[in-house]
Amino acid sequence: MGELAWLEDVLGDRFQQLTLPLGSDGEGDVVATLVRYRPPLGTLVSPFAPAHGVDVLYVHGWSDYFFQTTLAEYWHGVGARFHALDLRKYGRSLRDHQTPGYVADLATYDADIDAALAAMGHGENDERPSRRRLVLMGHSTGGLTLSLWAARHPGRASALVLNSPWLEFQTGGVGRAFITPLVQLGARVQPLGTLPQVDLGFYTRSVSAELDGEWSYESRWRPTRGFPAHRAWLNAVLEGHAAVAAGLGIEVPILTMLSARSTILPRWNDQMRHTDSVLVVDDIARASVRLGSTVTVARIEGALHDVILSAEAPRRAAYAALTRWLRAYAP
Repeated sequence: MGELAWLEDVLGDRFQQLTLPLGSDGEGDVVATLVRYRPPLGTLVSPFAPAHGVDVLYVHGWSDYFFQTTLAEYWHGVGARFHALDLRKYGRSLRDHQTPGYVADLATYDADIDAALAAMGHGENDERPSRRRLVLMGHSTGGLTLSLWAARHPGRASALVLNSPWLEFQTGGVGRAFITPLVQLGARVQPLGTLPQVDLGFYTRSVSAELDGEWSYESRWRPTRGFPAHRAWLNAVLEGHAAVAAGLGIEVPILTMLSARSTILPRWNDQMRHTDSVLVVDDIARASVRLGSTVTVARIEGALHDVILSAEAPRRAAYAALTRWLRAYAP
């Protein structure tokens, strides 16, 4: 994967993308896509910046892809090199013949992550491994995926930053235990069977510039009510939640950023513009402390499910909390 394989990205000339072939599955050839931020020539960052010498790999959530340009600019400003990964069957990596977002095991993404890290110079078997430190950042399902990956691959990353990670099912541990056997049965009998649509589009309304939000993105890669969810995929997520509940034992510092409150209702409420309308944040905060030995939880007043897509004031507060954490715990 040489330098010539990098192409200009859909986000413009400050971003480049690299296609990562991953072989094939039952739906044909599969790829992931690595995106990197290229700062303007001549841009200097202080060697005393809190993330100097750090490489960041960001992974998106369900029915999502990387488009958060301000996040890349933030990481550059604190001294890091920023990369983002569109996982297989999402965003830039989604092909017409594929079922969007579908996997039957979250460990399947090990291949995507390993390919991205190899392209970044952090391959597990590199003869000359990078001396830069690696920080992983994941949002929602991406936060769950990276947490599980870090637990399975100790020593690879130096820190973990989680943006509203989906660490527990919305019904809590008791509800999860009740529905898990039913989901397991459905996953065995009809893995690609679709689940009832529960996303009413309220989160999109709070984010999209075409509605009540301020962000523009490709709706084909981030649909209003999300992609159809499938039984085997949900079973994989529930298995991940159970692993978190049992404790992951991650040994590197972890930061979890969350909204201060949730508003989960069957009808629109204006509070959804200032709260998490997807996850029960109190349950996520409790689950976070089971990830490892050094966990910081930052609750951001006025934040959305993706705290980086919140209004300016909570977004600024989230970046300030991240910078404080970096100064204290940066590897």
